[in-house]
Amino acid sequence: MDDHGRAVGRHTLAVGVVAVVASVVGLVAVSGVPAFLTDAGAGAVGIHKIRHVIVIMQENRSFDNYFGTFPGADGVPMKHGVPTLCVPDPISSTCDRPFVDHHDVAQGGPHGAVQAKADVDGGKMDGFVRSVANVDQTCVQFANPSCADGPLNTTDVLGFHTGSDIPNYWTYARDFVLQDHMFEPTTSWSLPAHLFLVSEWSASCKTHHPSRCTNAGDHPGPKPPNGNPTQVTPGPKSPIYAWTDLTYLLHKHQVSWAYYVTAGTEPDCRTPATLSCVPVRQQPRTPGIWNPLPYFDTVRHDNQVGNIQSVSNFYTAAKNGSLPAVSWVVPSGDVSEHPPGTTSAGQSYVTSLINAVMRSPDWNSTAIFLAWDDWGGFYDHVTPPSVDQNGYGLRVPGLVISPYAKRGYIDHQRLSFDAYAKFIEDDFLNSQRLNPKTDGRPDPRPDVRENKGILGNLADDFNFNQPPRPALLLPVHPRTTLTDRPPFQPVFAAVHKNHTTGRITITWQPPVSDGGSPITYYDVIPSIAGVPQPPRLFGSHATHAIMTGLTHGASYTFTVAAVNKLGIGAQSTSTPAVTG
Repeated sequence: MDDHGRAVGRHTLAVGVVAVVASVVGLVAVSGVPAFLTDAGAGAVGIHKIRHVIVIMQENRSFDNYFGTFPGADGVPMKHGVPTLCVPDPISSTCDRPFVDHHDVAQGGPHGAVQAKADVDGGKMDGFVRSVANVDQTCVQFANPSCADGPLNTTDVLGFHTGSDIPNYWTYARDFVLQDHMFEPTTSWSLPAHLFLVSEWSASCKTHHPSRCTNAGDHPGPKPPNGNPTQVTPGPKSPIYAWTDLTYLLHKHQVSWAYYVTAGTEPDCRTPATLSCVPVRQQPRTPGIWNPLPYFDTVRHDNQVGNIQSVSNFYTAAKNGSLPAVSWVVPSGDVSEHPPGTTSAGQSYVTSLINAVMRSPDWNSTAIFLAWDDWGGFYDHVTPPSVDQNGYGLRVPGLVISPYAKRGYIDHQRLSFDAYAKFIEDDFLNSQRLNPKTDGRPDPRPDVRENKGILGNLADDFNFNQPPRPALLLPVHPRTTLTDRPPFQPVFAAVHKNHTTGRITITWQPPVSDGGSPITYYDVIPSIAGVPQPPRLFGSHATHAIMTGLTHGASYTFTVAAVNKLGIGAQSTSTPAVTG
């Protein structure tokens, strides 16, 4: 098996890239470039040397979390190697400093619009620990932006990785371009961020008339329902995305595009405030928070739904030299780096994508833009600039990888995902913008983001006069200093009492992460009047425990904790019960 078949990190994934890469199905040919580039070839100049733009979007990391100590970057303020900042901690009534965190699995923090405002705190950038402390301790569901995805650990959000943890990402930064002022386009979470990525707006539409959509920011109408439909045909509860997206202009100008989806799971709660949801299956024909294009009217009306494809088609197109002009690539939960996904699996997956492009006949005419869709609750010290009522959001890592990228360059321009649209429009659309006055589909978006004076130009990250640089193939599984940890807390703990027999049954669901090491057993811990009693041990696959031999008439509370070789994890929330 070659590199891209090994992109799943250290852990074997039940559903992930391996299965996707191994079977190439339903490949839809997408070819063609605009007329003014068809004869460019080796004679193209400037930006038009780039005939393939690839946007790889990962999940939920702040710039400081990944590159806070990268030499020359605007990273975590340090003095003599010690962070100089201290973030208020309402639980300890003191403050906590950012710290090196080598754990492969992180919790992160809540990351909706409310938490974005709280974290920024008027520019003080000191609300990160408060946001986690204010989360309901029962709110531990996978990828709910209003929750944290693990045990209540308020300092987790202050952790940052080193180059030895993520050596491939740092190698790309040293050899190509690192952007240290890339901001999420909106002060919000994954769904609005992905809507901005493909359309420069997040709106709410009650009808299929683009002129009647309204600015939505954090709440772009109803989300796809839990248990997404297996087909892209909209249903009565489907969101309406009637405003204009970038694929409309690409199709209008006969510019090929594809949106590649990695099969597996995708977190999908109905609203950001939902406290309980479970991951749902994801594939190209399941619209969702990372795959919004199937719900866009323009995509369906232009008969472009087939351009939303399996990531296996991306590998095939790269190998064959048939990459479309514009590609977006989104992960599954397992390789997304979204807590509780592992950092190692995400880095391996991204490396496999980049290696595939570097081996491709298309490498010499390609620009890869790699970013993370939102900050995931992790600490960042840079105050986001204000561009309009929607953003910018918090700072995220950004990388440019191309044979024409400057070598070892740190781009300090203020950027957002708007810069990707601007680059694509400048390269393939004669600089036409997503502008209601010129694009033929008027919608009431508040501004033309690509034209904002605050926005830098990605063309500055390239030297189009240099000969194309050779590929830099990296190991898909590099040696790292990442470590495992004890399991996260079990969820959905509940008590069921049998009045006839006096038995009490405790039920739970496994933690969202085992910490990287398999669970060996569960501790069920009874307490009387707050005093813990001897724990009862149950097997590694247990989801319930029948408690007998309890004191008659006593008022108990119960907690459940998972254990792996690294120790006991955080306990679940307590559940009361009275025997007899």
